[in-house]
Order: sequence, then structure tokens, then C-alpha cells
Amino acid sequence: MADPREGVTPDGLIVTGARRDRVRSRYDPVLAYVLERVTPEVSVHAYGSVANGTAAAPASDVDLLTIGLPPADAATLGAEASARFAELCRGVEIAAMASDDYVGEGAEAYGNRVFLRHYCVHLAGPDRGADLPEFPADARAARGFNGDIARALARWRAALGRDDAGDLSRRVARKSLLAVAGLVSVHDSIWTTDRALAAARWGEIEPTLAPDLARLVALCDRGGASEDETAALLAAGGVVESIIARFSADIGLWAT
Repeated sequence: MADPREGVTPDGLIVTGARRDRVRSRYDPVLAYVLERVTPEVSVHAYGSVANGTAAAPASDVDLLTIGLPPADAATLGAEASARFAELCRGVEIAAMASDDYVGEGAEAYGNRVFLRHYCVHLAGPDRGADLPEFPADARAARGFNGDIARALARWRAALGRDDAGDLSRRVARKSLLAVAGLVSVHDSIWTTDRALAAARWGEIEPTLAPDLARLVALCDRGGASEDETAALLAAGGVVESIIARFSADIGLWAT
């Protein structure tokens, strides 16, 4: 669900609704379950709709970011928590990051710091975002979030015929529309990660893409595409390539 508090301060800095007191008490059992199963040196943060107070049970995911938890452990714990709390949430998704993922001047590390500072709510362990500054709502932040979109396209094409087409098309839609949100943010001097808003606005800017963008919005949450349609989305000259070309020109991609 979109964060109604997301935007830009008068000073041009990113603002969101992520705050500890907006995490609703109904999710306390999920959080307690996870926190009881990680060691004290692991940082745990909530993000997404739970962090900004817009989550709706049982339709929303509980999204957690960990720093220092091995990826395999995060996947296992997420699956266990998802099964245990299926009546409360759609799933418990646990991302696994390392401390080094936040270090350096590269686009990826910068984007990780922006995300940790503005979109994550600290729950337990070392608070690695405590000393981070507020970040400008600009092309550098947009590049940090989605400058890997061309790399993603290569992965998606490699997954055609191997992964379930419905799941693959949802991944394509969600990531591609986040890149569109970056384009809209830079073009309009705003800041948004709202996929539906971004698709509608970019459809005004590039009317020939409007039908494809609307289809991507539909694919995000309401079923997936067939294998043929997914292949068409990823084809040369398709909507994803069009998004990447504009993103590269206006914002820039991660260095290869």
C-alpha cells in the first residue's frame, strides 16, 4: 500500500512515514517470533507497509531487513514465520544484508543507506542507521534504488522458461515500476515509490507506453502473465527495454 507521507521536505530531502510508533501492535507476535530466533548482533528492521502504518491484515506482507543474518537462515526463518502467521499476513519476507553492503561511494551502497535511513524502522540489534543523515530526493538516490534495472532484465531473460511465468512477470512488473517511479521523481522534482501513481504519471509523459504501464500495475498484485506475455514484456523493444533506455539517459545505471 502506498505511503501517504512519502515525499520531499522544503529542503529537498526524502521524507516517508516509516516510524516505530506506526508499527501496529497486531504484528507484535510476528516480530517477537523473529526476534527470538536471531542473535543479538543481528540488526533487524521493519520496512514497507508495516513500518509506515498502512499494513492491512491479512493482505499485507511483513517485510523485514536483517544485517548480519546469513541468507539461508533468513529464508528458512521467513518461511517458518509465514506458515505460523498465515492468518495475520500474506507472508513474512526477510531480506539478508551484510555490513559491507552499506560501505563505499558506489551507487548500490548509497541506495542501501538511503533505504535504511528513510524506509526502515529499527527493531533490534545494532542500529546501523542511527548516524545516517537525511538524503536528498534526487537522481543519485533514484539511481541507488533502481540503477540495476538493466542487470535485472538480463536475469529475467535468463529465467524465461525456467521460472514460473506468473511469479516472474510479477517480479518484472514490480521492479520495472519502481524504476518508473524514479523517472517520475526526477522528471517532476518529487519523490515517490508508488508504482500505480508513477505508472499513471509516466503514461502522461510517454503516452505510447500507457497501456503497457497499466498492464504492469495489474501484474503487480493481481495474478501473473502467461509465458508468452512475459516474453513479450522482456523482448527487444518491449516496455522494459523502453524504461531502461529512459532510466539510463535521465538517471544513469550502475557501473558494470
